[in-house]
Parts: sequence; C-alpha cells; structure tokens
Amino acid sequence: MVLTLSWMIFYIFCTARQKHAILYKDTHAGPVWLRGGLLLFGTCSLLLDILKIVPAAGFAGCEHPIKFLFPSIQIVFIFTQSYFLWFHSKDCVQVHQDVTRCGLAISLVTNLMLWMSAVADESIHQTGGEGGKLPDNQSQIPAAGEHGGCRCSSNVCHIFQTGYYYLYPFNIEYSLFAAAMCYVMWKNVGRMIDDHGQHGKLKFCFRGTIVGPMLGVAVLLIGLGVFIIYEVEVAEEGTKTRALTAYYIFNIVALTLMSLSSLVGSIVYRFDKRSESSHKNPTRRLDVCLLLGAALGQFLISYFSVVATVADQPHELLNVLNLLFSLLTLAQHILQNVFIAEGLFRQPFVEESHPGARNSHSRVRDSTSEVYVNVNISHRSPEDAMERPFQRNPSQTSSNSTSIANGQGTVPSGVEAAHNTREDPLSPPSNRLGWKRRILKESSLFLLLCNVIFWIMPAFGARPHFANGLEERFYGFQMWEAIVNVGLPMGIFYRMHSAACLLEIYLTS
Repeated sequence: MVLTLSWMIFYIFCTARQKHAILYKDTHAGPVWLRGGLLLFGTCSLLLDILKIVPAAGFAGCEHPIKFLFPSIQIVFIFTQSYFLWFHSKDCVQVHQDVTRCGLAISLVTNLMLWMSAVADESIHQTGGEGGKLPDNQSQIPAAGEHGGCRCSSNVCHIFQTGYYYLYPFNIEYSLFAAAMCYVMWKNVGRMIDDHGQHGKLKFCFRGTIVGPMLGVAVLLIGLGVFIIYEVEVAEEGTKTRALTAYYIFNIVALTLMSLSSLVGSIVYRFDKRSESSHKNPTRRLDVCLLLGAALGQFLISYFSVVATVADQPHELLNVLNLLFSLLTLAQHILQNVFIAEGLFRQPFVEESHPGARNSHSRVRDSTSEVYVNVNISHRSPEDAMERPFQRNPSQTSSNSTSIANGQGTVPSGVEAAHNTREDPLSPPSNRLGWKRRILKESSLFLLLCNVIFWIMPAFGARPHFANGLEERFYGFQMWEAIVNVGLPMGIFYRMHSAACLLEIYLTS
C-alpha cells in the first residue's frame, strides 16, 4: 500500500500535469455509476478500518502494533486511491508510460491482496471452527482474558469487535472495483482514442417500463423477508428445516423467473438490427471476462452440491430442493451471461431528437446528392472522425429522392442497419417504446434488482451450504469449507458485477 500510495501521488502531481500527458480519454472506462459505487464501498471500508483501530487501541497494551498500523495506512490508501480513480480512471496516458504501467500493476496486485485478506477474515468469521454461521452472530475474536491476556478496556471495544464484520462485504467489493478500474487504466496507457465520436450522455428514466421494475421490487422485498427469517430461524435446530425450505423455494422461483427473462432478452437480440461494436475496447472485454471468471465460483459450488445430493439421499424434500436450486443456478448463470454479453457489445439506441443521433445514425438528405453512413470513429483523430459523404450519380439521386418523397424509399445496404434502429425515422419522436426496446428494458431492470438481492443474502451471512449439512457429511468439513470459501466470494462479486452490467444495458436500450 505504501508503494502504491507513493506512485499515485507521483502520478497526480507529476505525470498528469505534464504537457500533452493526457490527450485522450476513454469514455467507456470509469462510468459514473462505477465511480459512485467505488465511493460508497470506499466510505464503508473507511468505517471498517476505524472500527478496527478502536479495538486495537482498547487492549491493554498487549496487541502487536501492526494491528493498529495496518488499518491506519489502509485509511490513507483508500482515501487517496478513491480520489485518484475518480478523476483519472478515464486517462489514456501518453507520457511516463513505463512508470505508469508499473504503478498500475502494483496497484492491481495490492487491491487483489487486500481482497484476499478480507475474504479470508470474513470466511473465518462466518464458518468459525465448526462449519456454520455462529448462532449468536459473534466474531471469533478472543474473549476477555484470552489471547495471551489481552483484555478489552471498555464495552465499546467489544461492540466494535463484533460490529465491523458486517462491513466486510463492502470492503471486498471496493477492492475488486478498484482492481478492475486499475486494469482498464493499464490497458489504456499509450492508447490513442477519440472522445468526440462517442454517443451522447445516457440518462436513466423509467419511461415505458412497468412490469420489470414492479416484479423486480417484489422479488427484492420478498427476498429481504426470507433472508431475515432465515437468519433468525436457521440457528435453532427445531426451525432450521423450515428456514432452509423457505430459502430454497424463494431461490427456485426467483432463479426460474430470471432464467426466463434472460432467455427472452437473448431471443430479442436475435431480431435486433443494432450494429455491434467492432473496435477493441478493454472495458467491454474486461466486463465479459469478469462475468465468465466470477461465474466459475458458483459453478464450482453448484457442481459439487449436485454430486453430493445425487449420491446421498435425493428423495428427501430438502435434498430435492437443494438439487433444483443448484441446477437452476447453473442454468441461470449461463443464460444471464449470454444476455449480458449480447447487450454490452451493442450500439446504444439513439432517438431522432437525441443530440447524439447526429453522429450515430445515417441520414438521407433530399436537397443534396450525399448519403451519410455510420462510421466508427473510436480510433480516429478528430479530423478523421467527421462524417464522410459518398457521392452518387444523378440518376440514383433522383430516383431515391422520388421514392423517399413517396414514403417508399430504399437505402443502401451499408446504412440499412443504422436506419432501422429508429422506430420511425420520418415521424416526430414518440414517448412510446418499440416492443424490442421495451422487452430489453424490462428484462434488464428485473434482472438488475434480482441480482441485488442475490448479492445481499450471501454477502451478509446466508450460508445454506453449511446449514443443511448434506455436502459437509459427504465431502468432510475441511474439503467442503475450502470449496465454499473459494467459490462463494467469486459468486458474490458476480452478482454485483452483473447488476452493474445490466444497468448499462438498460441505459443503452
């Protein structure tokens, strides 16, 4: 963290202030929702470090100084890195390239190190030494009089010890967000990209969407209720079966709806005439790679759970529900990955009245003999990014002008795809969405809200993998604990990253 801090300060005050240091910016990198999420998780991480410092200072002088020094340095690190990524995540650096690549690589590794450290601490807290969430939600911090005589000097110290574990999910997500943004910056070092050819700013609005938000909010609220019931009842032996049954039924219904929504959205993309983004974009490629890589964590857990369920007692109710839950989880991840991958590489819908329509759609003018076609200017200089006219002979111009006047005009194949993306290019813009756009908006917003609840439940303590006891009996505690502790953090990140990608798909649809 000290090395990363030193380089970030050097970049802010030296590299970024060099003449011609940042000639280009990647508008796809560091969108406002990603930077906003980084600030939110960073704020919670700062609170986590503060809560760590208080217990360390509360012990009667017997704790190692590193337990006070580490969170203190991490506070400075998180504050500086959040400022750095907020203002410089879009930079395509043209000077000090070797030093910048080295600094970004160190930053990436540092964030991954902090992520692994937080995952390890959170996993130890959740599983304890017996494989299951602790009944009293207490941490594994030694009690007073233990751990070499270390003793809390106040009740506040003990409260902070047990309270800061609920902030670990935010700290985990912060490290992953920062690592992803550092990687994109590393790929953009020395890259020449034009910012003038990008589409206009996309605004968030609920125009034309009803079913998706309502159904998504219903799933979110029901999921919160089921999660609370699960947390309260799973600790008691008499109510554990009821809690697990409710948890599995909710997940089965929600995963089925999510799978159908992803499938419908993927089918709609088959009829979508929007052109795909053909130029190399490190942000888009990283999004897809993170989706596929993080999904492997849940694949790992679900696969071993299916094997254990089939091999043990597949006819019991809980085992049947567990089997359906695992199979539907696999299917939902696959279908959702296909839907998100299709949506990320599509060009945004741009209406006729949109200020960016002028640069993204072809236009046919009656008064001239020019046909403007959609050109990809992501890698062109501002001078080359201007729309290029293609001259046509007088006979073609005359015939096309007459056809357009009669409402039966034909356009060349090179501009037909862009021309068809508008619902009615010759009529004033309407508040009604086309059926394709509406389905995509409804599906993406519904999936976004569902992914939020599927992030909340495991991130804040839902561990049915240990509560049902099936896989633990089949594989043994140590083996099953290793599988869950490797796969579950990846699955939690998958849900958060999917929600972010689905938000972007909603905006571009």
